[in-house]
Amino acid sequence: MQLVLFEPEIPPNAGNVARLCAATKIPLHFIEPLGFKIDDKHLKRAGLDYWPNVNLTVHVDFNAFRKAVPGRLVLTSARSGMVHCDFAFEPGDLIVLGPETRGLPDAILAASTHRVRIPTFDTVRSLNMSTAAGILLFEGLRQTDQLPAPLST
Repeated sequence: MQLVLFEPEIPPNAGNVARLCAATKIPLHFIEPLGFKIDDKHLKRAGLDYWPNVNLTVHVDFNAFRKAVPGRLVLTSARSGMVHCDFAFEPGDLIVLGPETRGLPDAILAASTHRVRIPTFDTVRSLNMSTAAGILLFEGLRQTDQLPAPLST
């Protein structure tokens, strides 16, 4: 399983997702253009000292990403798709999240029929992208028996 951020805009969100990927040893992909520089202090701060444990690849665009990374695309949407816990995740899934202010564009949504959403009440437009990434990733890991082992105390 891998997380893919399509044109992420907000450094702390991307940093939080990077920390999530470090904690789960899940590869992370950024698809340009990015709304920040990789060395942005807010991005680094959100990842803290975990950046050496992040398997990050930056792709120049979606086509370059697809050429480099095979696998089933699981696209996210705030308004359409199967509820995430009803969707059957597979071990090699590429969970793709869109930019915080606009979500995935129609051209990307057309790239796969596998679409998931996280149900919410209409009191918010959508969940924070990094929160959504955590919910989706852990549901996928749970379903495929890939959850990290508990830490020993």
